[in-house]
Amino acid sequence: MAFPDRKTVDVLLTILLFAAVLGIVYIARAVLIIFCFSVFFAYLIDPLVSLLDRYSLLHRRARGTHIVEAYLGLLIFFAGTAYVLIPQVSSRPGALLRNIATVNDRLGSGEIATEMGKANGWSEERTLRTKAFLTSHRETIQKVTKQVQSLAATALSAGVVIPILAIFFLADGRRVADMAIAAFATEQNMEKLQSLSRELNSVLRHYVRAKMTLVGLSFTYVSVWLVVLRYPHALALGILAGVLEFIPIAGWITTATTIVGVGIVTHSHWIWIAALLGIWRVLIDYWIAPLVLGHELEIHPLLAIFMLMLGAAVAGFVGVYLALPIAAVIRVVWRTLGSPRNEMSAVPTVRGQAATS
Repeated sequence: MAFPDRKTVDVLLTILLFAAVLGIVYIARAVLIIFCFSVFFAYLIDPLVSLLDRYSLLHRRARGTHIVEAYLGLLIFFAGTAYVLIPQVSSRPGALLRNIATVNDRLGSGEIATEMGKANGWSEERTLRTKAFLTSHRETIQKVTKQVQSLAATALSAGVVIPILAIFFLADGRRVADMAIAAFATEQNMEKLQSLSRELNSVLRHYVRAKMTLVGLSFTYVSVWLVVLRYPHALALGILAGVLEFIPIAGWITTATTIVGVGIVTHSHWIWIAALLGIWRVLIDYWIAPLVLGHELEIHPLLAIFMLMLGAAVAGFVGVYLALPIAAVIRVVWRTLGSPRNEMSAVPTVRGQAATS
């Protein structure tokens, strides 16, 4: 027998093919992640575009026009919200952001301890002790600040690219799916691939709906407590907390940093709100999110917690965001294409129907 034989060559070629695909995915992971988030954003905007398609009086079935209208509506909404709810930004552009940006320097130098001591009537000993603690941890504070700034810059750049790519998915998403099915389908698997496309579409819609539920819950929780504590710009900060809940890890870090920073600058109850945000983070990460996401994706809450922790360990905040939809997609693909039980279980059913008929 010749070595290597044909079977061994086929196995080796298959392994090399999978290795090449995994290598390409790893190298192009940043691009793939951006495209994944663009797809999610498209699913987020699609209900509004579909509503305009259905009830528009001027442009019936003009999807391109309705996509533009949806984007303009969202832009006007957020701009109007910022103008009405954040008077410092509208009257003195960037004043609030500049104040927050100086918090890092004031923390590192210990200057903020002196201001807090005067505002809260601290003793000189307590003020000096707090100031010494802040100055001794100056490098750590600067490191954390740089990480937050890097995350903010990445989020800002992604926030520009993702909505632009989402336009193409909104306009031609169905056509792209049909072209992909036509490229890989045969007469034998055409029906399965069409069923898989419908199942994947349903899974992604349910995932986005679950995320929007978490957005609403975060907005309600944060807004209520900010109003109770008489925090400045309570409603605007609540909207910020709700919107950034859609972004895992980096979103809530940005929310907590902004809210606590505003509290420090304005001498509000920032310690109380920091504790309440910590409690909410534990509740939403280990109880509410697994229940909501597990219900929408038909995944047990314990498995949802495991997937979220696994995603965080493997790929950080991106892994947290993509772990559950990837698990749901794999389950759908296996159930539709890979499991032989579907075909085997379908035979007795058909026979039973034939016998009864």
